[in-house]
Amino acid sequence: MPPEQPPRRRVPGPARSGSGARPRPESRTPQRTPQRPAPRPSGRPRRPAQGRPRSAPRTPRRIRLGNHRPRLRLVSLGLTMVMLVFVVRLLQVQAVDASAYTAKAEKNRFTSVTLAAERGEITDRAGVALATSVDAHDITADPKMFTPEDSKVADAPEQAAALLAPILDKEPETLAKQLSVPKSRFTVLAHRQTPQVWNQISDLKSVLAEKAEKARTAKGGKGDEAPASVLAGVFQEPSSKRVYPNGDLAAGILGYVNAAGHGGGGVESMLDKKLSGQDGEITYAHSGGRRVPTAGSEETPAVPGTDIELTIDRDIQWAAQRAISEQVTESKADRGYVMVQNTRTGEVLAMANSPGFDPNDLSQADGTAMGNAALQDAFEPGSTSKVMSMAAVLEERAATPGTHVTVPNRLHRGDRLFKDDIDHPTWYLTLNGVLAKSSNIGTILATGQLGKTQPEANRVLHSYLRKFGIGSPTGLGYPGETQGILADPKDWSTSQQYTIPFGQGLSVNAMQAASVYSTIANGGVRIEPTLIRGTEGPDGRFTPATAPKKTRVVSEKTARTLATMLESVVFDEAGTGTKARIPGYRVAGKTGTANRVDPESGRYKGYTASFAGFAPADDPQITVYCAIQNPTKGSYFGGQICGPIYKEVMEFALKSLQVPPTGKKAAPLPVEFKPGE
Repeated sequence: MPPEQPPRRRVPGPARSGSGARPRPESRTPQRTPQRPAPRPSGRPRRPAQGRPRSAPRTPRRIRLGNHRPRLRLVSLGLTMVMLVFVVRLLQVQAVDASAYTAKAEKNRFTSVTLAAERGEITDRAGVALATSVDAHDITADPKMFTPEDSKVADAPEQAAALLAPILDKEPETLAKQLSVPKSRFTVLAHRQTPQVWNQISDLKSVLAEKAEKARTAKGGKGDEAPASVLAGVFQEPSSKRVYPNGDLAAGILGYVNAAGHGGGGVESMLDKKLSGQDGEITYAHSGGRRVPTAGSEETPAVPGTDIELTIDRDIQWAAQRAISEQVTESKADRGYVMVQNTRTGEVLAMANSPGFDPNDLSQADGTAMGNAALQDAFEPGSTSKVMSMAAVLEERAATPGTHVTVPNRLHRGDRLFKDDIDHPTWYLTLNGVLAKSSNIGTILATGQLGKTQPEANRVLHSYLRKFGIGSPTGLGYPGETQGILADPKDWSTSQQYTIPFGQGLSVNAMQAASVYSTIANGGVRIEPTLIRGTEGPDGRFTPATAPKKTRVVSEKTARTLATMLESVVFDEAGTGTKARIPGYRVAGKTGTANRVDPESGRYKGYTASFAGFAPADDPQITVYCAIQNPTKGSYFGGQICGPIYKEVMEFALKSLQVPPTGKKAAPLPVEFKPGE
């Protein structure tokens, strides 16, 4: 009997088509995942269930992901470290180093600009401006604005330099280099330019800015892509410019102002501290190179410089400068100078040099002419120095104007043979005649009477030369002034013992030479020359200059006698100064013709021609001195080429100062004597 079969289980499935079986209602309980039946006991074969397919699909394996927690911890740690760095830095900036960073911020935010003080004026004695200051502009630039990043132009410095060069009169290469300085926000392209120069630049900037704006508009307003104006980074700062309204007039006295704004010579240098005043300062906040008007500012006002009033008379200065310039040109001389002095006050009314220079345009000036040769040249005065020798002889009573002096054609002294300017037979001259005819030999003979021995005579003469101011500063305090050369008498060589009395072997400047004649004209009292009449401060108060020092050199009687003797030089037909006569006025003067020491070789070469004198001789008020160095065309005698200059300048000065003509004629002194009388 076959084994009993277990009842077959019915596997639920879809109803077969055409079957009459009803579909089983859907269970409300959730469907469970079918479980694999437990293994049957060993030895019993597993029978497939009825209705189950032979190869059933296997369930897909589940992929297990890595643990995300370590990664999250690592990211959190990194963020924490970054935040910690920021916190530490924040604490350092806001707590630990707060004051230091605040100071740096303030320093970078605020800028200080110097407010230049207005330089004082220099005027003549009547208040006419000889040197003044006008508004000007320093042309500046911001190099950063010329970089390709800011300007959107690859060669902005070169383009800007090409535009500015003809306006600023500078080389384009120099300007381009200034505009290309790396990491710089400020450079000065040109100092003290006139308003006209800035107006040209400003107009050019406007034109270029308009073109740049049109270019931006054409690009649809995309300003970052359109190039900016190549001059957008050019600016100006207010400044002042020194101007000399009369051009080269009195340039040797005034000097000039250098590029740094300080006096480079003359009165501009001598009184630079007073003229400069005191600069001020303004401190203000800025952003992007522009001032922030709402941030406030601190300002220390500038103190204007002091005005200087000179003793110079502009009109007399003009006449003197014209006269000497014409004669230097005509004589083809190296240079010349004219001094005009008030004999009663010592004030210098004119100090003219030729050649000169225009301080308004130093680029065209000759370097050798930019000083004041009248004070800086040391030269041997020649026969104009004889008046000091005669003053010593008269004051020491070694002789009188009528003393007879026999003058041979040659005179042997020491190791030399001396002569006069011209060969002549023996002259029979009075002491007055020795001066009138300017005899070297007669002067040697006269000064030999100053002592019992020649060394003693040398010491006496030396003492008078010193009292007249030879070998000492003039008292003007002028920069670069020479005090001349006068050796101690014990050091005089054999030849100097005899040449110094007639003006060779010692040296002077033109002011010293003029002062000698002013001393005689002032009754024998030397007044230190003065060039400064007074000053006017910012408060408008005028302060007169300190009164000059006075020194008695010779007696009034000696001075009057010398004045009369000097008239013989001009009015006696035997005198050497007849070309200096002025109708209506008594004139006292002396000619000079000296061998000239060449400054380059140190040897005698050429001549120094000169003339000195004062007028009116009976009531002296004005002294005029003229000297011309190395005339090479025409005459080289002082009476011939300097006498006419003396006349022209003196005549102009007398009329300009309204000095009345002389009303009394001079009583002439004898020039010659007859032997045996």
